[in-house]
Amino acid sequence: MTSITGVSASDSTPEPDGRPPLEGDGAGTGRLGDKLFAGAATAAGLFVIAVVTLIGVFLIAQAVPALSKNKDNFLTSQAWNVSDPNNMHYGIARLLWVTVSSSVVAMLIAVPLGVAIALFLTHYAPKWLAKPAASLVDLLAAVPSIVYGLWGANIVAQYFDPVGTFLNKYLGWIPLFGDASNSVGSSILFVSIVLAIMILPIVTALSREVFAQTPPAHKEAALALGATKWEMIRTAVLPFGRPGVISAAMLALGRALGETLAVMLIVSALAEGSDWNWSLLSGGETFASKIANNAGEFDTPSKTGAYIAAGLVLFILTFVVNAIARIVIERRKAFTE
Repeated sequence: MTSITGVSASDSTPEPDGRPPLEGDGAGTGRLGDKLFAGAATAAGLFVIAVVTLIGVFLIAQAVPALSKNKDNFLTSQAWNVSDPNNMHYGIARLLWVTVSSSVVAMLIAVPLGVAIALFLTHYAPKWLAKPAASLVDLLAAVPSIVYGLWGANIVAQYFDPVGTFLNKYLGWIPLFGDASNSVGSSILFVSIVLAIMILPIVTALSREVFAQTPPAHKEAALALGATKWEMIRTAVLPFGRPGVISAAMLALGRALGETLAVMLIVSALAEGSDWNWSLLSGGETFASKIANNAGEFDTPSKTGAYIAAGLVLFILTFVVNAIARIVIERRKAFTE
């Protein structure tokens, strides 16, 4: 059986006589079609690796000269002043915090909700409702991000202010809800909610497909042992679908980390020289929105290199997240059979 991760779980199981699991031996029929397909698949894989490598090399080549002229610590400073190419002071501390915090909050909202919707559509909803509801969820993924941004900034933000005020009044002793100097409708927390709505269709659609592929024998075995429907889902469906849910979550996280337009339209940038704070009710910029907001400053190699250095950090962050997801999925592949 081949899982959604592309891994054959049966091939990872030792043979009955104790031999190690089978590895791909390149066996084929020797026909021309097999050879052409194998060559095309190999070429496609190498092309992807080459593109990613070239992007990384380009970012490093452009960023290193600019980093050598930086007067501040690139990782810990929250200043960003690159107007004078010979006296540049910039760092990514604030950009990294806003990017990671907004994405993590969006994931905390979207993943449980998406999994719950997927379970409802596959195991609880009547047939006349499941298919139209699934189609509507899928349609949300096709809505451009600028629409979400305009909708959030011009319509929903005004209704979110009381929520932010409530959080600041009763939970203000927690640093995450402490400083509400900016309008809550233009805060990190609000853009996290908009990002959660944007990535919800990805999590829901992929999770639904994985849950629907749960082998009937697994579910029937659980029910035959006297399990309730929820116990059957908890013991058979969720373990089978866990790698797929992780894949969906990581794909959604990648979109949240790199989202640009919606963040530009909603979050207010902090004034230069503002004190550091951890509040989600404050403003700021992500890596992507910082680069997009200041594209007009790309008039010298040094200035451009400073922004490319920030983009390099986002590139590495996304690469690390996907690598961790792949490791987690590999460890869970035994449950996919």
